[in-house]
Amino acid sequence: MTLWMVRAGSHGEQEQKFLDESRIYVCWEELTVDLLGLGDRQALIAALAQRYPDEKQKALINWSSQIWAFGHDMQPGDWVVMPSKLQSGLYFGEITSCYHFEPEGPDPYFHWRSIHWFSGLIPRSSFPQDILYSFGAFLTICRVQRNDAEARVRAMGANQWQPETVSAVLAVPEPTSMGETIDATEAGSVNLEELAADQVERLIEARFKGHGLTELVEAILKAEGYSTYRSPEGADGGADILAGGGELGFGKPSICVEVKSGDGPVDRPTVDKLIGAGQKFGAEKCLFVSWSGFKPNVQKELAASFFKVRLWSRKDLLVKLYANYERLPEGIRLELPLKRVWMVASQSD
Repeated sequence: MTLWMVRAGSHGEQEQKFLDESRIYVCWEELTVDLLGLGDRQALIAALAQRYPDEKQKALINWSSQIWAFGHDMQPGDWVVMPSKLQSGLYFGEITSCYHFEPEGPDPYFHWRSIHWFSGLIPRSSFPQDILYSFGAFLTICRVQRNDAEARVRAMGANQWQPETVSAVLAVPEPTSMGETIDATEAGSVNLEELAADQVERLIEARFKGHGLTELVEAILKAEGYSTYRSPEGADGGADILAGGGELGFGKPSICVEVKSGDGPVDRPTVDKLIGAGQKFGAEKCLFVSWSGFKPNVQKELAASFFKVRLWSRKDLLVKLYANYERLPEGIRLELPLKRVWMVASQSD
């Protein structure tokens, strides 16, 4: 079994399409050439140069390594990991078809393989840091194989994605030499922002378990100017937090908030319960915060409730945390010590 990483756009713009259609695509625009009809990678580089005349030769070589692997090296039965840009997590699937070329497109969806997504959204914090490092490469398509990643990920899948045991980590072999296929850890460019977020997530999980996550969400809402009521731990009547704007919280908007820190993405019926609770409490808006994210169909199905409901996955929560960190209570900042670091941005950002 080979493990591949495939990204669905730099901002996750193709992620829902990949999931809905049970396919993975090569999404280079105007690449109307059958990859199996090319004699070698030099022919692919020439085809890319024709379509992208302003790109540097180094970039064309890098792209050709990724695209060639999609058409020639991937095989049915191989596993694919797709890091989510919309939520903080990873999807895993098994390739179920050979390479297909659709000359009619539409652009840029000329090249595809079918895939069975079998895992659902798995939190990044379930994985050890060395494997996450490989998943953090600034590449669209690459093989992940350093540190015995293929066997370790398969073992985690067989164990319902539970974190590795100490013995499994100690058994990791030394890195081996690579072939021509581009590998994640040899890419030379890693998403440090993503890896830093992994560390913050682990700290939140360790220090804000269960009802503690509700306390963190309440602190963020207060930092944004809301007055709040937080239900005591236990049965909450359908709302963990009630928040209101204006003086004493009597202004607009009034928000009914549910916070879920447990395992497993939240489904549509669970969100509907919050909407019902919002009506009971007379709230104008609802906010659902799920540390484990939401099932892929939830966001799409709730489009009609866009002006009524907001969904925060852990990724959204981190954005709010960073924006309000200096205004959080000292006690929370001591539990969650963070430092802002500036760096030169990659052109892939």
